[in-house]
Parts: sequence; C-alpha cells; structure tokens
Amino acid sequence: MKKIGIFYGSSTGTTQSIAETIAAQLGVATTNVIDVAKMTAEQIKDFDALILGTSTWGDGELQDDWYDGIKLLKAANLSGKTIALFGCGDSDSYSDTFCDGMGLIYEEIKDSGCSFTGQVSTDGYTFSSSVSVVDGVFVGLAIDDVNESDQTENRINAWVEKIKSCLA
Repeated sequence: MKKIGIFYGSSTGTTQSIAETIAAQLGVATTNVIDVAKMTAEQIKDFDALILGTSTWGDGELQDDWYDGIKLLKAANLSGKTIALFGCGDSDSYSDTFCDGMGLIYEEIKDSGCSFTGQVSTDGYTFSSSVSVVDGVFVGLAIDDVNESDQTENRINAWVEKIKSCLA
C-alpha cells in the first residue's frame, strides 16, 4: 500500500473525527493523521498519497487553516501523487455552498500533476449548488454530519472501499 498521509482542517472537530475514522478503516497510523495547521513541506514529500479534508465555512469558504495549507501544497511537487478529498458541509442551511471547501482545494491543485481518486455521485444528496461538483459528481466524499448524520457511516464506508484499490 502507498504511504498515506491524511491532512484535515477542523474547527469544530467533525472533520478531524471523519479523518480519524477514514484512517482507522485504511489502517493509517494515527501519527499520519495531521492537522493541516501543522502540515510541513517534508510531510507532503514523504507521502505517496494524500487524503485532504476540510469543512466549509461562511459563504463557501475553506476552513481557516487550509489557506496556508494550500500554499504548501502548491509549492510542493505533487506530480505522481494520488489525492483523495473529503469535505464537510451543511446542505440545509448552506445549500448553495455545500462542501465548497473541498472544491476549492481541488481547483487549487488540479493542474499539479497529481491524480485524483474517490469521486462520489451526487445521488442521495440534497443541495442546490456546490463548486465541489465537477462533471456531475463530487470531487470527493461529501459529508453532512449536521442534517444527514444517519448516512455518514455508510458514506464513509463506501468511499473507503472505493479508494482502497487506488491506494494499494
């Protein structure tokens, strides 16, 4: 299996919890589950695959710690790396910016030479708009743990199964 680093930005703990759940299911060591505020260029270089998670805030904005994280990612050599994204959002109160943070990360690094895995169908989601939808699918795993917490576990499980083969 590729050496996997999971980087998350979390203000309330939800994104961190999801990152830890994903790590446990993939067998990723807890030392490789890293708050993006502590991410370094050396860590990015050391991993073959990066799983990047963010929540969405305000009017479709990234979680605050990701602004510096994006700068590090853009300065790094991501060529040949496998990237999987996950995002948290509120599809009820913020239906028009649902999981936009995940889409913002995608837009910033999509031309970096990396390959993406883990796109998710929008079927079963209720929202009006999202920049994380590209070519009719989410660029990664979209989670609404506020209004659809009953679906979180199944969505994570299905996504992890989907990305495992790309991380082997």
